[in-house]
Amino acid sequence: MPVTGHCLKCKEKREIKNAHEITMKNGKPATTGTCPVCGTKIFRIGKSA
Repeated sequence: MPVTGHCLKCKEKREIKNAHEITMKNGKPATTGTCPVCGTKIFRIGKSA
């Protein structure tokens, strides 16, 4: 199942391209990647499924 996030530039929910899981400074999981349409960074807090 693809990971989705809200692109702030497109103002729509998009699939995250090149998604990879990271750990924030506070120890919580997050997912980061880029928007496939405009190339803007997308950041989603929470573990990806």
